[in-house]
Amino acid sequence: MADIMDLARLWADHDALHVHGVAVSLLTEGPRPQVEHDTDGAVIHLRAGRAGATLLRLDVPLGDAVGYWHPAAGWDRHLVADWASRWRPVGLVDSAPLGCLYDAAGAALLAFSSDRVAATTRMRFGVAEPSARFGVWLAMDLLPGEHCRIRVQAPGRPFADAVRTLTRRLSAGDELPLPDAARTPAYSSWYSLHRDVDAARVEAEAALAAEAGCGVLLLDDGWQRHADGAGYSGSGDWSPDPAKFPDFAEHVRTVQGLGLRYLAWIAPLLLGERTEAYQAMKDFAPHAVQRLSCRVLDPRHAEARRFVVESCVDLVRRYGLDGLKIDFLDFAMVYADEMVYADETVSADEMVHADEEGGRPGTDIGLAMRGLLTELRDRLRELRGDELLIEFRQPYTGPGMLSFGNLLRAGDCPADATGNRVRTLDIRAAATAGSVHSDMLMWDPGASVRAAARQLHSALYATPQISVRLAEQSAEHRAMTNFWLGFWRGHRDVLTRGEIRAGRPDELYGTVVASSARRAVITFYAEHRLAALDLEGFTEVALVNSTAVDHVTLDIGGRAVEVRLDTSDACGRPAGSSVRTLAPGPHTIPVPPSGLCVLRPVPPTHSSR
Repeated sequence: MADIMDLARLWADHDALHVHGVAVSLLTEGPRPQVEHDTDGAVIHLRAGRAGATLLRLDVPLGDAVGYWHPAAGWDRHLVADWASRWRPVGLVDSAPLGCLYDAAGAALLAFSSDRVAATTRMRFGVAEPSARFGVWLAMDLLPGEHCRIRVQAPGRPFADAVRTLTRRLSAGDELPLPDAARTPAYSSWYSLHRDVDAARVEAEAALAAEAGCGVLLLDDGWQRHADGAGYSGSGDWSPDPAKFPDFAEHVRTVQGLGLRYLAWIAPLLLGERTEAYQAMKDFAPHAVQRLSCRVLDPRHAEARRFVVESCVDLVRRYGLDGLKIDFLDFAMVYADEMVYADETVSADEMVHADEEGGRPGTDIGLAMRGLLTELRDRLRELRGDELLIEFRQPYTGPGMLSFGNLLRAGDCPADATGNRVRTLDIRAAATAGSVHSDMLMWDPGASVRAAARQLHSALYATPQISVRLAEQSAEHRAMTNFWLGFWRGHRDVLTRGEIRAGRPDELYGTVVASSARRAVITFYAEHRLAALDLEGFTEVALVNSTAVDHVTLDIGGRAVEVRLDTSDACGRPAGSSVRTLAPGPHTIPVPPSGLCVLRPVPPTHSSR
């Protein structure tokens, strides 16, 4: 990468192709890119040239650009200067080669994706001060004969529409089946119990979770032997701690008997010195993570892949689990910059095959992980078929992972309602399959029900995961939890499969509208925001007030509609009913803080006029 780090070289003039207003420049030697147009935009066909990195630049005039989104954007959605930008490797287990520059209206100016979703691509982006242009650079170690397709979306579409169109095109068609259990609320032991788990405590929480309407239990870190050490020094053996779970298989059956699917946490790439596996596998885990007291297995070794697959399969088979919560797969990216076979004239498939035959490292880390996950998926499906549940979390929730996981969870953001909302909606923008899950929901048990309810509101447009000590909840908190989980279940298809309008990414999705068939749910996450809606044709519109003020504002389009308004507080208790005629224009609707108002048209025969 050293020969393409210079900023002047990155902006050097080249014989650019122009595709939908986007300048496409190949900055390294190689065949000129070919362009194929279709109804959604254009596809740039890129073939490898000389040995080493192939570097492509996409750039556009800034125009009215206000932000740049990509799957790993986090809080950083502003327009970074090119000189402040850094190269970032993306691949199968870390983000995706996908991005969108958008304007003040939320419309795409430059939306692109690459079909190279497994092998590593290095990306950089930023604003050029001298030319007032925004550039994106894609650097790839293409092998001789290797072919890559870059799709550029026609500009002008809303951000979310543009991104979803791109990700649909990346669909491999072999997504992991989605059982209904993946779309039911879940209970996680992590924030509620951390490593202080045992059979009796988990079973007690599971019983209450089932009563609250959960369909899945995720047992997190702490169930395994050696879990009480520093960091992940005990990771690697993956057998239950007999002091906590004397009969783990019977415990699993007990929880399943409550009507819950059972998933156990595993971090199969992590290897700790306190385990029996350490001596056998340490040579295949050269990278040490000092802060976590463990090493990272290198999946480019056949031995490491075999160990990971057998660890996961044995856990599911031996104890009758319904699936796994597989953590820390993104740590494989510590090996992303290593490519032993870069000077050999072999294809990527041949590189993987050579690795499988000889057990040597050398292939791209993303291709190695694809091989590992393919075998793991196939082996687990032999045990659980289409009912298999596999949870992945950000940043490995991109389009390439949909073949291997069906619960796509937001990255850890304990008690951060804004973070949970933003992360789940980001995943929804980039995922065309699977069930998007919230990070585990927690709140202060001494907080008001209004404050606690806002944590549940943050997960409305995903599948909520609860992680509070249900046995210790106050009566009010329990009523609030049950009410909002019931609301979610009653509106599940609208919330998770409906059409979403969430606004600009840099505004953190302050008002979100989901609609499906003749129902809609609008959630107001920020005060003094306005949501536009034409009430005609809807049989029900639910207004969720996830703010501390006592009202929301609707901008009504179309003709005047007479509606009945039924209002509830944060616990679902009735807070008033009325009938109003909502004419075109803005209307203030009283809704209690953290409460709900449901609008239903008044039938003509019951009209008050």
